[in-house]
Amino acid sequence: MKQHVMVLGAGITGVTTAYALARQGHHVTVVDRQRYPAMDTSFANGGQLSASNAEVWTHWSTLLKGLRWMARRDAPLLIHPAPTWHKLRWFAEFMAQIPHYRANTIETARLAISARHVLFDWADREGIDFCHRREGILHVYRDRAGFEHAAKVTRLLAEAGLERRAVTPAEMRAIEPTLHGRFHGGFFTESDSTGDIHLFTTGLAQAAARLGVEFRMDTEVTRLKWAGQVRATLHSRGTHITQAFDAVVVCAGAASPAFAAQMGDSVNIYPVKGYSITVNLSDAASQSAAPRVSLLDDETKLVSSRLGVDRFRVAGTAEFCGFNRDIRQDRIQPLIRWVEQCFPGVSTRSVVPWAGLRPMTPSMLPRVGRGRHENVFYNTGHGHLGWTLSAATADMVSQLISTQFAAKPWPSGRVSEAAVSPGQ
Repeated sequence: MKQHVMVLGAGITGVTTAYALARQGHHVTVVDRQRYPAMDTSFANGGQLSASNAEVWTHWSTLLKGLRWMARRDAPLLIHPAPTWHKLRWFAEFMAQIPHYRANTIETARLAISARHVLFDWADREGIDFCHRREGILHVYRDRAGFEHAAKVTRLLAEAGLERRAVTPAEMRAIEPTLHGRFHGGFFTESDSTGDIHLFTTGLAQAAARLGVEFRMDTEVTRLKWAGQVRATLHSRGTHITQAFDAVVVCAGAASPAFAAQMGDSVNIYPVKGYSITVNLSDAASQSAAPRVSLLDDETKLVSSRLGVDRFRVAGTAEFCGFNRDIRQDRIQPLIRWVEQCFPGVSTRSVVPWAGLRPMTPSMLPRVGRGRHENVFYNTGHGHLGWTLSAATADMVSQLISTQFAAKPWPSGRVSEAAVSPGQ
């Protein structure tokens, strides 16, 4: 039976969820406060579809680095010392997940491998051009300690079914001849790929619309209430309506905990800010000097992706500072310096900075599944692997909803109150 499902959020997880649900035959409405899909955290990320980056952060070394770097404003991982209850609670649960580091890394890699097949199928089916490059991802390490830790991670990834091979500095330069610098070694994952997340998400949103998905953009959800059905109060351009839906899927990134609380659920997600720069390759020399293979520099926690002929994306770093989207020059400058050091022939005259909030759970695994109510679902908290995991988790939650509706159909959603202006 066709049901009316509201998807909260039009980023990568919301759009993939809506598309998967529409393919299952459901009536889907996507609601987002932005004017267009993929305008928040899915706008300008690192561009990697990287099962090889599945290692979770729940390791004592992560905390030690964070504490050591607290005084460095340009640190790859920056934890602002000002305490908040949310931050303290999140880190307490993060530390409780450290014993599960191995299992969670393997599970994340398995999810990433399954996701890539679904995503590629959707892109081919819908003819989405998103600057996709299937040239692998090269992890680079500047010292023996980092390389040896990566070797241990490689063994975990192999347990998940991912092939990643060690390469010497000479082999690294054969893989990517434009790379400059001194390195101890690297690991290369040929099956990983890159692309433009914004182009992919907007292309899939257009495909979803062709399947009948309704996008209500520029719309705030001011209230959610469960009363058998899910009742949402929507505000857009001075107009309020309240509508009942058969089910809701919360895909709202860092805003998900607030919606979950209204549904009686607890979802612990922290907004971890990351930065990116898009380098415009405006001349032939820069285009030749920019890499074609995607990179991950473990020491600086930076990733890079080539987006077509004339764009080069560099992204990374992690900042624990709450809901702060400010673009700070002292956080952007290390990304520019990295380009100038590793690819000195690339001009950095034209650089577009960006910052977004990664929605991270303490376990580093996304929250996918039911809430306390049978028609409230979650697909959120994907952290630094939102695009990489999105197709798999969207497929999972859509299958779960379809199975549950088949077992217990609910009446169709409807507008339960007439549109009223704020003054009425």
